[in-house]
Amino acid sequence: MGMIKVVGLVLHPRRDCGSAIDAIVEWATRREVTVLGLHDEINRIDCEAVAVSPEEMVERAGLLVSLGGDGTMLRTMRLVEGRKTPVLGVNVGRLGFLAEVDLPDLPAALSAIDEHKFTIESRTAVRTVLPDGRAVSAFNDIAMVRVPGDGLAAVGISVEGKNFVNYAADAVIVATPTGSTAYSFSAGGPIVSPNVEGLIVSASAAHSSFNRSLMLALSERLELNVLPTSGRLAIEVDGIIEGYAQPDHKLEIVPIPAAAQVVRLGGTSFYERARRKLRVEGSAQVGVPDAAADATVVDSFERRRYEILLGGEVAGVLHYRRHGEKIELMHTEIEQSFSGQGLASRLASAALEDARVRATPVVASCPFVTGYLDRHPEYSDLLSDGV
Repeated sequence: MGMIKVVGLVLHPRRDCGSAIDAIVEWATRREVTVLGLHDEINRIDCEAVAVSPEEMVERAGLLVSLGGDGTMLRTMRLVEGRKTPVLGVNVGRLGFLAEVDLPDLPAALSAIDEHKFTIESRTAVRTVLPDGRAVSAFNDIAMVRVPGDGLAAVGISVEGKNFVNYAADAVIVATPTGSTAYSFSAGGPIVSPNVEGLIVSASAAHSSFNRSLMLALSERLELNVLPTSGRLAIEVDGIIEGYAQPDHKLEIVPIPAAAQVVRLGGTSFYERARRKLRVEGSAQVGVPDAAADATVVDSFERRRYEILLGGEVAGVLHYRRHGEKIELMHTEIEQSFSGQGLASRLASAALEDARVRATPVVASCPFVTGYLDRHPEYSDLLSDGV
């Protein structure tokens, strides 16, 4: 890749990307690089970017920069599908998984790209034709999902033209290795390295006796058949409902190898990011209502806080600060609509378990955590005497 002359920006629909755009425009001005933005996105902000159509952006840009989270990154990859244009993912706001750099590291990342200190990894996509005849592509997954109020997803998986297994489930998901840590993972599928070539088929909350995931080679022909016993199913493409399928509909899923190229700067490996994103502590405590049992705690390290997620929504946070080897647990907040469900205790125990796993001494300045420690002396060995 020679010197980049044109950079295209793709923005998160709601998050404030202002400081990221400023950093890019400043870098671009110094290097006489043209910055393009999409008409409907760039109009929201006051900046130097030239507004163009998606087609023109893809035609002209030598590098696309995705500013936002995983959804924005997936959208950017779908935009350049089948082209060699590399995509740099920049995390703006909440913990993203597909992004390569966090906002503070953006200027350094752009310089590294200038100096050719980066690698490019290709990503597989999956494509299908919807019952209405439209072709769609996904970089994470295509899922056939039960519609609330309708029957289960009864789906036959056929490989190379022969039926292999029938699932009855809440959803049947075909994921790329990139998507292995998304919907497929929450359905119980494996974590698959992005360097593997293959597709993962998983069933979410399978009611069938067979509930294991399958891993297929890209060369094997895969078809999903909606069985006569199935309810109507929503077809989700990278998490967005694009259509519906009825019993007797068939979806052929075609892999597209090297459908997008992503910029890797070598700052963190896939496995480090997987550990951070999927860090989930032990089972729920006894006597905690069900809400806490369904919750997931993640370490949103860019924001220096643990987040407790319920149905993908942040229900509460525990802010922390790291001082050398120690971690200070500073302040716990639960969204009002989620209060009284034991989520604060769940956050406290998750943070303390995490400190135990990492052998990190804890300083508790949060009154809730202090109270929790009084009630749970089994954590007292973690405590350090002040920062």
